[in-house]
Amino acid sequence: MTTPAETAGALLDRILAAPRSGRRRLVAIAGPPASGKSTLAQELAAGLTAAGCLSAVVPMDGFHLDNRILTAQGLLDRKGAPETFDAGGFLRLAGALAGSDTVYYPLFDRARDMAIAGAGKISPECDTVIVEGNYLLYDAPGWRELSKIWDFTVQLDVPPPVLQQRLQDRWMTHGLPPDQALLRATENDLKNAALVAASSCKADLTVPG
Repeated sequence: MTTPAETAGALLDRILAAPRSGRRRLVAIAGPPASGKSTLAQELAAGLTAAGCLSAVVPMDGFHLDNRILTAQGLLDRKGAPETFDAGGFLRLAGALAGSDTVYYPLFDRARDMAIAGAGKISPECDTVIVEGNYLLYDAPGWRELSKIWDFTVQLDVPPPVLQQRLQDRWMTHGLPPDQALLRATENDLKNAALVAASSCKADLTVPG
């Protein structure tokens, strides 16, 4: 099995050769929940920086809508679905990442289950941003415009049984008992994973997660 570090190493030359449309190169790492996006993104940023290309990671998770809004809209149980994100705000951030000198962005605090405004910063010296998230290649209104912004795209592919086990393990580490962790995985996360698999724009490269 290929490790995230090995996958990142194999991608470096392709990414460094990718032409950019803005002052920064934007690389999208897309895939379902628990596919390994965050790990691969960090490995890529470290590898690119070591190669002399200062890079940083921006997660999409900071654009989760607040739980109070989701509760009022009856969407709390579907948190993580496309309609539970601020897609417009994320699209504006993506545009700013490509062209602005300094960019601040929200980060998601998983322990507190909430986004923290202005918790992340991209400096003017940053050359390449690795953006990671479930719906970066989602082919639907409000989302498909993102595919025009990315300079290089990677889709992570994980077999459904492996994904289910990872998701169940994730929720158990957050304190859910096994039966509730399995229910959370199957009734929400795996539905979102199926949506990603069925309705994504084609990536430049698909790799195992």
